[in-house]
Amino acid sequence: MKLATFTNGGAAMPGVVINETTIVPLGALAPDMLTLIANWDALQGAVEAAAAARTGALDLAAVRLLAPVPRPGKILAIGLNYADHIAETGMEKPVHQIWFTKPGTAVNGPYDDIQIPRGSTMTDYEVEMVVVIGKGGRHIAKEDAAAHVFGYCVGNDVSERVWQRRTAQFTLGKAFDTHAPFGPWITTADAAGDVHELGIRCVVDGETRQDSNTQHLIFSVWDQIAELSTVMTLEPGDVIYTGTPGGVGAARKPPAMLLPGCHVRCEIDGLGAIESRCIAE
Repeated sequence: MKLATFTNGGAAMPGVVINETTIVPLGALAPDMLTLIANWDALQGAVEAAAAARTGALDLAAVRLLAPVPRPGKILAIGLNYADHIAETGMEKPVHQIWFTKPGTAVNGPYDDIQIPRGSTMTDYEVEMVVVIGKGGRHIAKEDAAAHVFGYCVGNDVSERVWQRRTAQFTLGKAFDTHAPFGPWITTADAAGDVHELGIRCVVDGETRQDSNTQHLIFSVWDQIAELSTVMTLEPGDVIYTGTPGGVGAARKPPAMLLPGCHVRCEIDGLGAIESRCIAE
């Protein structure tokens, strides 16, 4: 099942996407995606019935898709998690997982513009598979982690490299407004297949810059959930950016960064694609 947050000129609400052409509103069942996720066990049957009946169905092209979870409680992102990306940075393979956060103000819709910050010439793209937590918890064992995932999205961990490299902490370089687009919908875990065997790509202005597979994750999704939940309670609707493969703009010779006017498409097999135009802040 594919679940999106959308607006049709009024309040935002969740909906079921059918055949990537139609969306069925679910506002009568849940006012927002967080409520839907938190109450999924009780609501799943009604959602499936609504999708089958197509009550109030709308043309997907006629609505505006927002980030599936418009304001997650937490946005957590892992660094250096693909071998080819580590190689291009010249850094060593990490012994421990490297984590940073992105603020809620960075959240951006799947087709919304990405702002290039004032004066920046080092804004970069990073296609990533995004995990949405369904069942929360603390001290989640690796072997139990799959049961805590609600679904998966496509994301772009947009990064301002000058700010990222100013200190040993990545967060400020990852935190600019509009720099956490994800979507276009949540593909529920039962419909996503083997998420450690998915092609993942980023295309900038028609040129494929990143082209890899999630099988190359160093720390799997399950490893990541186990690590994070050792430290903090994961909650329904929390979002995890799981790492980017090689091919980022800063590693190219010469560097090929995002500038106003660039078009960025991030895609993952089976999960869809997000697209953004870059504009000056």
